[in-house]
Amino acid sequence: MRLLVRDRILGIGDDYWIEDDRGNKVFLVDGKAMRLRDTFELKDTEGRVLIDIRKKMLALRDTMVIERGGEPLATVRRKRLSLLRNHFRVSLADGSTELDVSGRILDREFAVEYDGELLAVISRRWHTLRDSYGVDVVRDDADPALLIAVAVCVIHLAEKEREE
Repeated sequence: MRLLVRDRILGIGDDYWIEDDRGNKVFLVDGKAMRLRDTFELKDTEGRVLIDIRKKMLALRDTMVIERGGEPLATVRRKRLSLLRNHFRVSLADGSTELDVSGRILDREFAVEYDGELLAVISRRWHTLRDSYGVDVVRDDADPALLIAVAVCVIHLAEKEREE
């Protein structure tokens, strides 16, 4: 599954559609303005909230939490002791599953892997427009909504760190 994301996805308070490779709207990222912490909702085309994304308020390292139906789904944070500046760890709520995200996050060029196996590739290279990037979900059994949420989190955390 290949999805197209507009680069302005992280404009707080703005809504941005994510389209499939045929130009059909698939997901809406709804950035919530006027909140104490950074908050996003990933919605389907009917407006139903599929995933909630929020920055954790009290954490030693910047952390974002992904929830589905009010239940924790994953936690995203920069990998500890990583020599690579753009390396994140995604801990799923089951406690035993971790995803690795690495690459040039700020350039929208990175991969999401589970146990060394590629789940998704996020890349600007596929597109001629500067204001968009693609999310190519490689595995058929992968959760595209979760992978979009992970992409939103790591890009948002990397941009916040760069601003500081």
